[in-house]
Amino acid sequence: MSPGREQEVEIGSPPQFLPGERVRATRHIKNDGTYPGKDVGENLVRKGDEGYVRDIGTFLQQFYIYAVEWIDRGTIVGMRARELTSLDKAAVGIAETATSPKEGIAP
Repeated sequence: MSPGREQEVEIGSPPQFLPGERVRATRHIKNDGTYPGKDVGENLVRKGDEGYVRDIGTFLQQFYIYAVEWIDRGTIVGMRARELTSLDKAAVGIAETATSPKEGIAP
């Protein structure tokens, strides 16, 4: 039986995102009381917001926490990998597909 999602240790593997990488939020993030100057329950990040990873930390010696700067909001919020998707990696995949030679077509 595999460990539950909250029991797996992410920091045994390399981080999924690197500083400077452009990312998009995959879900709404509300203040759980740890973000100063905002009310508990107030939206910090909305699904679809875009930002840049500024730094990588850890939590409970188990999870990576990505400090993401949300440019439109002017805030930096700690995010888990499951709450983000890379826009840079997606762009690289699209560019590679667009520049790869077409199979079956003679030059």
